[in-house]
Amino acid sequence: MNIQPLNPSEFELIEDTLLKYGDDHSVLNPSELDGYFTALVSSPAQIDISEWFPAIWGGQNPEWETPQECRQFIDLCVRHLNTLASQLATDPQAFKARFEQTEHNGQPLTLAEEWCFGYVRGVAIGNWPELPQPQAGRLQVITDCAEQDNYELPVDLDVVLHRQRVAAIEPAARALHDFWVSQR
Repeated sequence: MNIQPLNPSEFELIEDTLLKYGDDHSVLNPSELDGYFTALVSSPAQIDISEWFPAIWGGQNPEWETPQECRQFIDLCVRHLNTLASQLATDPQAFKARFEQTEHNGQPLTLAEEWCFGYVRGVAIGNWPELPQPQAGRLQVITDCAEQDNYELPVDLDVVLHRQRVAAIEPAARALHDFWVSQR
């Protein structure tokens, strides 16, 4: 199992591939893919590549220009999945979601919506059963933040509340991973 984390140029290659072959039903960026994979490695059961890979593309695999391009993308995805699985299992406090960064009213701001949307997509592919109340509340922290693409920040955004909500996402993801690991 290769658990060498991806480097920035490899994430760029993932992003380019998602943009090249994706559509409105696909995972569209590395942040969404990271959330998707985090949910998959946190699922109650292991999900086979034959299920999770087509779901990246909205259910239909792309018409790859070359088999090597497909293989390279799959290899990068599997490496990232393995890195997340290892990190969450052995050093969960080191887990950092790949949230996007932006600026709002001249201040840096973390955006978690696309990551959360990917996570929700992963929960669906993992066919998660109903959760007990504490875990359901943690999943709600993530689903409350999930938005469709082209999310625009309102001019009157409550930045303090936004930051509090974003800060709660990684602990919720860790707790959900721990819960399902204990149930396997």
